Amino acid sequence: MRVGTFVLAAQFPGQGQGEALHRAVRTAEVAEEAGLDSVWLAEHHFVPYGVCPSAVTLAALLLGRTRRLRVGTAVSVLPTVHPVALGEQAALLHLTSGGRFTLGVGRGGPWVDLEVFGAGLEAYEEGFPASLDLLLRWLTEPRVGAEGERFSFREVPVVPRPDELIGGEPAPEVVVACTSPKSVRLAAERGLPMLLGMHCGDEDKAEMVAAWTRWSRESGRDPDETARIGSHHVSAGVAQLADRREDAVEALVKAMPGWLRQGLDAHVTVDGRHRSMRDPVAYTELLCGLHPVGTPRLAADRLAATAERTGITRFALLAEGSGDLAATEENVRRLGAEVLPLLV
Repeated sequence: MRVGTFVLAAQFPGQGQGEALHRAVRTAEVAEEAGLDSVWLAEHHFVPYGVCPSAVTLAALLLGRTRRLRVGTAVSVLPTVHPVALGEQAALLHLTSGGRFTLGVGRGGPWVDLEVFGAGLEAYEEGFPASLDLLLRWLTEPRVGAEGERFSFREVPVVPRPDELIGGEPAPEVVVACTSPKSVRLAAERGLPMLLGMHCGDEDKAEMVAAWTRWSRESGRDPDETARIGSHHVSAGVAQLADRREDAVEALVKAMPGWLRQGLDAHVTVDGRHRSMRDPVAYTELLCGLHPVGTPRLAADRLAATAERTGITRFALLAEGSGDLAATEENVRRLGAEVLPLLV
C-alpha cells in the first residue's frame, strides 16, 4: 500500500497566499522525512481554494528539494495549456528527477480560466480527448505533428526525449482525474490509471474501477495488462489524526468550512452558468465520515477497507485540513510513524 499526501495550498481565512504556499512546501518536505510514498499537487487559478497556479512548477521545486519522494500533479488542467508545452515540462521533470514525477491531468471546470488563457469553452466541453492524445503522443513518439481543429503544426522533434532516462521508465507516469463515466472510459481506452476524488466514497469508487476494468478489456487489453495498469489507480481523501476521533473531527469542522466557503464561492464560470456549491459544513462532515479521520488505528482500518472494497492501494491524503502549519506537519509525521506501520 502506497500512502501519499494531497497538497492543495489552501488559503484559509485570515491567511496570506505566501503562508499557504509555505505550508504546501513544508508538507512535502515533512512527507519525505516521515516515509510517505508521494505528494500530489493541486492546481487552481484566481481562487483561494488553492493558490498554486502551476502544479508542474511547484513539482519542479519539490523534486529538487527531495531525494526519494514521488511528486505528482493532481492535476494539471489540460484544457488551459498547450499539450506540447506540458509534455515538454513533464519530460524534463521525468529525466532530471530520475523518474520520480507523475503527471496527473484533468478536464477542470467551466471557469473563467478558459477565458483568461484563451482556450474557450469548447476546450473544456469537447477538447479534452484530443488534448490528451496529443500529450500522450509527445511523451511516446520521437517526432510529432498535428492536424486538428485546435492544434495544427508541422512535425517537430521531441526534445528532450523522455525515453532517454537511463535505467528507468521510457515516459513519465500519466494518470487521469475521473469524475464521470465519460472520463473513466477515456482513461480505460487510453490505458491510463485513474485519480478518484475525495468527494467519492468506497462504493462509488468501486463502481468506477469496475467500469474502467470492463472498458479496458473491451478496448482489447488483456486481463494481465489491465490488472497491471489498474494497480496504479489513486484514491484521494482527507486524513486527520488525533488520540480521539472526536478531536480529529473537531479540528476539521472548525477550520475547513471557512476555507471551503470562501474558496468555492470564488469560482466564476466563463459563460455565467449557475453552479451550486456544496454546503461547507455538510461537506466537511461527509469527508470526516468517508476518510481516515480519527485515531491512527481507525485511519489504518479505513485505508485497508477502501483498498479491499475498491482494489485501490495508492492514496493521496489531504493533511492540511486544520489550516495550521504546525498541526499539518504533526499530522503528516503521525501518518508516517503511526499509520504506515499498521498497513504492512
